Amino acid sequence: MTTPAERRPVERVGSDGTRATIDRVIAVEMPIALEFSGIGYAVMMATPADLADFATGFSLSERLIDHAADIVDIDAHEAPQGVLLRVTLIEDRMPRVMDRVRHRVSESSCGLCGIENLESALRPLPAVKATSEADEAAVFRALGHLRDHQPLNAETGAVHAAAFCSAEGVVLIAREDVGRHNAFDKLIGAMAREGRSWDGGFALLSSRCSFELVEKAVLADCPLLATVSAPTSLAITRAAEAGLRLIVLARPDALLIA
Repeated sequence: MTTPAERRPVERVGSDGTRATIDRVIAVEMPIALEFSGIGYAVMMATPADLADFATGFSLSERLIDHAADIVDIDAHEAPQGVLLRVTLIEDRMPRVMDRVRHRVSESSCGLCGIENLESALRPLPAVKATSEADEAAVFRALGHLRDHQPLNAETGAVHAAAFCSAEGVVLIAREDVGRHNAFDKLIGAMAREGRSWDGGFALLSSRCSFELVEKAVLADCPLLATVSAPTSLAITRAAEAGLRLIVLARPDALLIA
């Protein structure tokens, strides 16, 4: 069974020149191929954990489905090269898959490579309808507890986290992955599969704020996105267009409202 972490021998070199071979827990990164009703769609480099959440969140972020109920079945098949996620959709959703496949000749974690034209890259976003009751104190509170919900990162120091936080700043659900996009997809998928809404809360990500993460937040109707690192210009622009509240560079001593 594929695991999200494994032990590998590494050589530790001290500043005083001492050397020693030690075992280090390493985060697993491997190809995860997504197939929708028999149609090969994308190969993502990801951590092999919470794959049903990942498949659901990815499908929502790609606008292939509207609800978790649009997925009939998810089957994870392990292969020597990685994991094949076979996702079966209701028949009405397959035209969306075929339309996107026609615009895609390859795939990368950024979700842009292979899209044939710029209009497809920056598709119109819906307006965020949900609202968040969280204030800055709630973001600081959640930030202070985020590490408690990052067991894989505690072992490896190599993965990102995405967390669903209440309006009071309590971390309710968290997911981890080597890719910040994948971690957010897993969180979105977990919430969709559990039928959870944002309920006045917000998302907290242990990464920079790129436009792809803003788009995932908007499509998930997330009212407030907070990230620990800086935003890009396009992330700020896209968030403003959709009415997404954005908090960035959220650190223990200060944060920025973009």
